[in-house]
Amino acid sequence: MNELITAIGLIFFIEGLLIAIFPSRIKSMLELIKNTPENKLRTFGVVFLLIGFLIIWYIKK
Repeated sequence: MNELITAIGLIFFIEGLLIAIFPSRIKSMLELIKNTPENKLRTFGVVFLLIGFLIIWYIKK
């Protein structure tokens, strides 16, 4: 459970850092996401989910 909370904290830290450093770029990326079809977003989500799972599985192996 401690590792899960650490991972969530790391996600918030990285996202906050990116928003603080590149606010205008984040806004343009969000606009791009808004105009992307849901099917494509879902596919990207599944790909990133699998990549994240494989990274965690490799580290824990």
